[in-house]
Amino acid sequence: QVQLVESGGGLVPAGGSLRLSCTASGRTFSNYIMAWFRQAPGLEREFVSSISGSGTSTDYLDSAKGRFTISRDNVKNMVYLQMNSLEAEDTAVYYCAAGGFGRAARRYQYWGQGTQVTVSS
Repeated sequence: QVQLVESGGGLVPAGGSLRLSCTASGRTFSNYIMAWFRQAPGLEREFVSSISGSGTSTDYLDSAKGRFTISRDNVKNMVYLQMNSLEAEDTAVYYCAAGGFGRAARRYQYWGQGTQVTVSS
């Protein structure tokens, strides 16, 4: 019902920036809370940020506050994650998700394929 595709990952030095994008297709995009999660090898999938359907409410992992910004464009059916002041600890595969709410990955039904973010130190 909903297909999600991420892009924008890459290799950056510590202190650098990346902007991740997620393109959605299928059901009406504006009806869904959208979220970003990340997962490093051997670790659990971790909540990073989410945004309400209207874009008026956002939530962030504590370590991302002040560095990351989530936004959405309901006309283009896209959601973004601007990441600044990147640290080695941010290295992970980043996924966008829809069809859920809150900070638990298990609550989300739709997932993208993931995009790799690697921060060198």
